[in-house]
Amino acid sequence: MHFVRSRPRSRLGLVAAPSGADALALVGWDGPVNWDNDTAAFAAVVSDWEQRFGACVVAVGSDTLHLSVATPPTSRDDALLVAAEHFTFCPDNIWQGPRPQTLEAYAERLIDTRCWEFWWD
Repeated sequence: MHFVRSRPRSRLGLVAAPSGADALALVGWDGPVNWDNDTAAFAAVVSDWEQRFGACVVAVGSDTLHLSVATPPTSRDDALLVAAEHFTFCPDNIWQGPRPQTLEAYAERLIDTRCWEFWWD
């Protein structure tokens, strides 16, 4: 009988930090390196979202970031402003993927959405 060990898809990591945004900076997360390599700037944006939207870092990967959002935008106008922030933070969310989309279409998807996902190609 042959057993194959498989690697876990995810691993738990603990970082002694006051917030998820601070943890990104402390560990030197380089997820958006294909777009920009200033981890502190990305951590500052996530920190702002923590304050404004109750965002919480749920998972990070080599080119991904997943946030839980306690108070997402609830109106089209507010969602459009947040979509513009997301575009600046991670344009691949809008430009790439199975169907590139407009900022307005992306904003519609943000209304009442409690999970924000980002990936940099």
